[in-house]
Amino acid sequence: MFGLFKRKKQETHIPVLADLNNEPLSEGDFVESLRYDLGKCRVIQTEKGLAYESVENGRQVSWHLMVDASTDLQKVRKITEQ
Repeated sequence: MFGLFKRKKQETHIPVLADLNNEPLSEGDFVESLRYDLGKCRVIQTEKGLAYESVENGRQVSWHLMVDASTDLQKVRKITEQ
């Protein structure tokens, strides 16, 4: 009746895998984490998907926990010099 009770289609929204400066990230890249006190991290592939692994303490955090809600970018900065 007049479409009042029709369900809206849920659009899936996938955040971009890029740092706060919109630099694309991929497996093997090094980044500075801005969350969880990880420090310098490397982007790694795990059985659950991409994650950040701290170089300092070995702790791993899944990429989806690093999404900045306001920009959909990752809360990391890509390290281009090593």
